[in-house]
Amino acid sequence: MPTQSPFGIYVHVPFCAARCGYCDFNTYTPSELAGSGASPDGWLDAVRRELDIAARTVGPRMADSVFVGGGTPSLLGADRLGQVLSAVRETFGLAPGAEVTTESNPESTSPEFFAGLVDAGFTRVSLGMQSAAPHVLRVLDRRHTPGRAVAAAREARAAGLAHVNLDLIYATPGETDDDLRASLDAVLAAGVDHVSAYALIVEDGTALARRVARGELPAPDDDVAAARYELIDDRLSAAGLHWYEVSNWTASPSAACRHNLGYWLDGDWWGLGPGAHSHLAGVRWWNVKHPARYAALLADGASPEADREVLTESERQTERVMLRLRLATGLPMDLLDGAGRAAAARAAEDGLLDPAALATDRAVLTRRGRLLADGVIHTLLAGAPA
Repeated sequence: MPTQSPFGIYVHVPFCAARCGYCDFNTYTPSELAGSGASPDGWLDAVRRELDIAARTVGPRMADSVFVGGGTPSLLGADRLGQVLSAVRETFGLAPGAEVTTESNPESTSPEFFAGLVDAGFTRVSLGMQSAAPHVLRVLDRRHTPGRAVAAAREARAAGLAHVNLDLIYATPGETDDDLRASLDAVLAAGVDHVSAYALIVEDGTALARRVARGELPAPDDDVAAARYELIDDRLSAAGLHWYEVSNWTASPSAACRHNLGYWLDGDWWGLGPGAHSHLAGVRWWNVKHPARYAALLADGASPEADREVLTESERQTERVMLRLRLATGLPMDLLDGAGRAAAARAAEDGLLDPAALATDRAVLTRRGRLLADGVIHTLLAGAPA
């Protein structure tokens, strides 16, 4: 019998104390929600109602992972986050050894907060550090002090959380190589077993995009970003953290984010909360975005779904190629057609795919290939010369 794909629960917390200039996520500050009736308690009640819909739709299926993201989940406090996890347990149950993660802003955490997470059953925390350089944090409109993320990571480990991740953003305007080296030194001093690092993207409609458009800040430079990626990879690899996805490094396979692996390996998940996306067996849907509208629909007994799409087999195949090639385990060659396999052979000759892995029928990106991952994916799907 075929093995059932992983099943995860994603919970979107739409609340933030302030909006970071680069962020285009579905989040809301208190002033933006004023007068709407939206509140953390109303959100929690609505999430419980959506969980009931999810359980009726999915049927008996335990969650292999739970990931609370946002937004700033830590603003809810450990007690409310524990209530979220209890609601998941009551509806779906957690598979033995389930991974349970929450994102957190370092400024809204404390030793007591992390102890509460452990008591509730969380096994992993992801902390938004972004940089150790004060002037880089100012460009990003981040409110935490440079040393707070490292202190929070140590507190999380001391509280007994099994896995701790720090997030970095690199190639921010004004960042230097030495700034990034200092950030990496701080990450390694924190003793975390997982690091995520993303090149800054200027998203349309953000405060950062407006500053770039006005000429107040230069646009991020692709060549600088590539050099910074190599610096990150060199430093983390030398310290024993190795890439398992293009933007993620881990100290051991057991520390890899299993929830995210579920996304990358064509798993199923239900997304709870305003604007959250879900996927079940090739059907994808997403919820209405505003917290007040989300809660009102569920209070009326209606689904919060905004729209959905049914993926064709061709679309699912394209996504498998796009996502699996980003993993260090690589892409099984049987997911490519003849033209794609020929393109993979050319990519290996060009130094973009590992020839040794290709000889075992897996397409694995070299480091140069990781820097050009989107182009490699396009080439394999099109079967055209690079």
